[in-house]
Amino acid sequence: MDGEEGASNLMMEANGTGGVDEAPLSSTTTRRNRPIISGEPLDIEAYAGLYTGRTKINRLIFIASHCDNPAMQLEALRMASDEIKKGENTQLYREVVQKIEGRLGSNYEMDTAWCSTIELKAEQRKEKLESELNSYRTNLIKESIRMGYNDFGDFYYAHGALGDAFKSYVRTRDYCTTSKHIIQMCLSAILVSIEMVQFSNVSSYVSKAEQTPEALDPPTTAKLCCAAGLAHLEAKKYKLAARKFLEVGPELGNSYSEVIVPQDVATYGGLCALASFDRTELKNKVIDNINFRDFLELVPEVRELINDFYSSHYASCLEYLGNLKPNLMLDIHLYDHVETLYDQIRNKALIQYTLPFVSVDMRMMADAFKTSVVGLEKELEALITDNQIQARIDSHNKILYARHADQRNATFQRESLNHGLKHDPEFGNKVWPDCPVCKGKIGSMVVGSAFNEIFGLHYFVQLMFPAVHHL
Repeated sequence: MDGEEGASNLMMEANGTGGVDEAPLSSTTTRRNRPIISGEPLDIEAYAGLYTGRTKINRLIFIASHCDNPAMQLEALRMASDEIKKGENTQLYREVVQKIEGRLGSNYEMDTAWCSTIELKAEQRKEKLESELNSYRTNLIKESIRMGYNDFGDFYYAHGALGDAFKSYVRTRDYCTTSKHIIQMCLSAILVSIEMVQFSNVSSYVSKAEQTPEALDPPTTAKLCCAAGLAHLEAKKYKLAARKFLEVGPELGNSYSEVIVPQDVATYGGLCALASFDRTELKNKVIDNINFRDFLELVPEVRELINDFYSSHYASCLEYLGNLKPNLMLDIHLYDHVETLYDQIRNKALIQYTLPFVSVDMRMMADAFKTSVVGLEKELEALITDNQIQARIDSHNKILYARHADQRNATFQRESLNHGLKHDPEFGNKVWPDCPVCKGKIGSMVVGSAFNEIFGLHYFVQLMFPAVHHL
């Protein structure tokens, strides 16, 4: 049974305060058609085609290392090998050929001739770069020295020497003469740091780049938001990650495909927002966010699960999440966070499901969440223990009862504070000095049930019968 069907049939009493903006739809409500995720294996060729540079190779190798499908593994390794041979990273090529283990035929066995040629050219290129840089240093040409170090960074990066590449890029900082040079240095350092999985450096150089706002154009700002989002994601700061991904502007396009593509922005940002935002934030910052809506259009499944979650269609939302999970587990940045994000999203759904009601039939709730009553009871027990749900469980009848505060008592206390309840040092009690309408004295009284009864009657009279009040 779907969540919207189960909710209308629950043995419950509506909570007067209301927990959600819209109640779960009844079984008679007609819902608009939604695309269904097929759950088919990842289309590796289409996926890899979104990316460029080293991240394309790294993602293919990651897929080969983490998927259980032998055919998919070999396809990813084949594409990775082809992509590597377009560049100059012989060390990475050797690692991939070793993983292939001759399973793709003679065309994908070790090409020693290619490796020797590339390495010989690399030595010659390195000697030339060293000669040029020494000349620039001798002549004290600041801009040429900067370009020389930058060329060295590009050289090391192309050959997979990421540590040396990072050092070379950072050395250009002492020779930057414009804000644009600083931005270029920061972006290069960020790129290498992401691939070295050193996200503390990523955060540091994002901050450095943001200190030169006059040189930041919209595409560069979008790139920095993406980098900051990845850093927060790696640190498991999902709310901060969501906010950064939501700030990415449409100017990003495919300009940062060596790191991330718009589809990733939608997926990472959407899941982090679901796991960490409350309903108001989800509505205002995600669903009503025009810029982010364009990103979500590229990943309809994420768009639909966000809408389903907000509309309390939990069965459909969880189905989307379940179908997405196999492919998300093959994502190089999301892999370590899928289980945590899914747990947080599910817990939020359980909490949100119970909010509008005083009592809930756990059998119907278990059906809505596609789990057993025993499993649901354990989940609810954990949330109650963690104080995330204010309720108690009737294990015999399988009913969840909410523990709602005395609404009248809460109202009286709130009104007393709003209308000037003060402390009387003479009596050690709290007093209501003046009636807010007629300014008449009510007198001193102890705050508690007695005060609530007296103040409640007094306040009711002043509101309903102002003309005769205090006559």
